[in-house]
Amino acid sequence: MPSRILLTMDDLETAVRVNAALEAAGHATVMVSSLDEARQALRRETAELVVLTGAVYEAPNRQLAALARDAEISTLALLEATDLHAAERDARPVDVTEIGVKPVNPADVLHLAERLIARRALQQRTGIIGESAPIQELLVKVEQMAPVSSTVLVQGESGTGKELVAKAIHDLSPRRGKPFIAVNCAALPETLLESELFGHEKGAFTGAAERRLGRFELADTGTIFLDEIGEIPGSVQVKLLRVLETRTFFRVGGVQPIKVDVRVVAATNKSLRDSVAVGDFRDDLYYRLNVLTLYLPPLRDRRGDIPLLIRRFIRELTQTHDRAFRGITQEAMQRLVEAPWPGNVRQLRNLIESMVVLSPGREVRASDIPPDVLEGAGRLLPVRVGQGPTAGAQELEFILRNIMDLRLQVEELRRRLDDRPQRVQVIELGETQPLADVLPANEPEERGAVVYRPGMTMAEVEKEAIAAALSQHRGNRRKAAEVLGIGERTLYRKIRAYKLD
Repeated sequence: MPSRILLTMDDLETAVRVNAALEAAGHATVMVSSLDEARQALRRETAELVVLTGAVYEAPNRQLAALARDAEISTLALLEATDLHAAERDARPVDVTEIGVKPVNPADVLHLAERLIARRALQQRTGIIGESAPIQELLVKVEQMAPVSSTVLVQGESGTGKELVAKAIHDLSPRRGKPFIAVNCAALPETLLESELFGHEKGAFTGAAERRLGRFELADTGTIFLDEIGEIPGSVQVKLLRVLETRTFFRVGGVQPIKVDVRVVAATNKSLRDSVAVGDFRDDLYYRLNVLTLYLPPLRDRRGDIPLLIRRFIRELTQTHDRAFRGITQEAMQRLVEAPWPGNVRQLRNLIESMVVLSPGREVRASDIPPDVLEGAGRLLPVRVGQGPTAGAQELEFILRNIMDLRLQVEELRRRLDDRPQRVQVIELGETQPLADVLPANEPEERGAVVYRPGMTMAEVEKEAIAAALSQHRGNRRKAAEVLGIGERTLYRKIRAYKLD
């Protein structure tokens, strides 16, 4: 598509040759000789690209590059080799997207310019913002994966934007305009998840007063996004595997198979490979999901994108809340770039929203950012209101810190218990004999003990043995099956038959 490109005339010969190549390709060009001309040209009409033909470390070009950056316009700098070395030695960062070394081939510049324009258009369309190498690689992969219908597994920490990537895949695919259905698998209990995904028939269970369509049916011809896929229980994993293999399923209580044409994009914030290794996730389902894989880097691994994200959020949120916002000082911006951001982009957006809403009509300074944000605690409302925190806020902070300390103590206790030698034993009791009489005195509540009482059937003993093995290994079905000497599928069947949790 033809684009509007602004060129500086610092190097007139290079500018004329590049301008001719761009115009021959159908692009509209504007040649400027000064910073003021460039500003006026950008006020009249927004450009898709700025091409600098002079040294980027000189003040006018540096200011023009910053102006383009703030307007989210890509900048291509064409430099002499000596200028490139000077720019690299400069302690101040250069706000350019790409650099080309003179003498340049106009055809190569045309190709690079069109690639930058297409990349920026893709970012605007998908909302995936960033100039860092991981984000640019992600954009390339999203563009490659979107046209096909293969299943995609998106991995990354919470708050990195996995649903945004899934939506981008859908919007760039032939299924755009069709339904995009998102399901948070971790937010639904096991008893409701199956019905939510596959629907149910009238009378399938208590309270099912009418037929209900599941999310897979609602997403037919479109895309379904399964967030936190690693939290799906084993009983639903089996049915999800069938859907991925055959694109057919049964409603809860139904007898007629339902076939759908739906693309599956799944996301997880933990390693499914590790979950497979410990028996919490089916290996065959993992392989079905792991056809195409995307990884979203945490914000701390792409700190160079933080100023760009902050400016984008400020622009969006000031419009949303209709609030004037004077901005952030350079020192405050640097402190935010260096912050740990455990909540990633979501936490950053929450921070900027609180600044826009609560800032007192002046630039936000570094002193306005509480230490909790800079140290990684991630308070949701990080801008101070008034002269300081209230007593109630101090009490709440004290309680939260104690809760965190208690959580750490509980995790340490669990670790120590897991390190204890475990065993399954069968204990025969008399009809009225208490369990404490036969257990060791120092272990009155021995985990993994199978209690036999006279009159128990073999099925009851088997049920107790399975329950003890699961208790011994903290619900890990693979390890429990090994201890019992049976296959995992047999164990799954018996768990369902005995209605064990």
